[in-house]
Amino acid sequence: MVKNMKLIFVRHAEPDYANDSLTEKGFKEAELLKDYLKTVKVDEFYCSPLGRAKRTSEPTLKLLGKKAKILPFLEEFPGRTVDPVNGNVNIPWDYMPSFWTSFPESYDKDKWFDMPILKTGNVKETYEKIIKDFDVFLAEHGYQRNGNCYDAVKPNTDTILFFCHFGIECVLLGHLIGISPTVLWHGFVGLPTSITTVKTEEREEGTAFFRCRCFGELPHLIMAGETPSEAAAFRETFNGREWKFYD
Repeated sequence: MVKNMKLIFVRHAEPDYANDSLTEKGFKEAELLKDYLKTVKVDEFYCSPLGRAKRTSEPTLKLLGKKAKILPFLEEFPGRTVDPVNGNVNIPWDYMPSFWTSFPESYDKDKWFDMPILKTGNVKETYEKIIKDFDVFLAEHGYQRNGNCYDAVKPNTDTILFFCHFGIECVLLGHLIGISPTVLWHGFVGLPTSITTVKTEEREEGTAFFRCRCFGELPHLIMAGETPSEAAAFRETFNGREWKFYD
């Protein structure tokens, strides 16, 4: 069987954002997560510095007797925009479809941050620093960025797991496979404790490309009969509320 390097992104459990922790349901989800992750061979664990990711990791790490290294770039994407009308600071991944889809640059992996509203804040510079740090991390693990692929300098079969957040997961995944984060932010959803797996494809000697094998899976919740949390799903339908482009 062909084996490749594997990256596993795990989103935190249902969040208590006000306290940067988890809800009661979130703690239950984290416990169920550990029962699945104990069956997965993981060589290295890494975690966001935020509390909700740490709380999610704790049951798994305790069960396995492991520790996770904190990686600053795994923090939920900290880039922000500024509403040009009222000056409010906003996250850059919660816009209505009729708005963000009207800008061609939203779909461009190299120009998505040139969407006018995203240029009002620090999105571009924040993104560039994160992907630089991510590529340094991958180079330390044997894969050196070269254009849109990676040089397999020290190809390996390591499995690396990240406890992190949906927003940053989309940023890192978009960088790996060449997709605008805006498209992933709005076109995909990773529910709390969802698991996304990426593996290297090394069909050419010395060259690797990261290929997504699954996105947002919830086997631990399905097996336990636990209803997934809807955080980030946006399942509500239009109810007559007014929405402004820059709110």
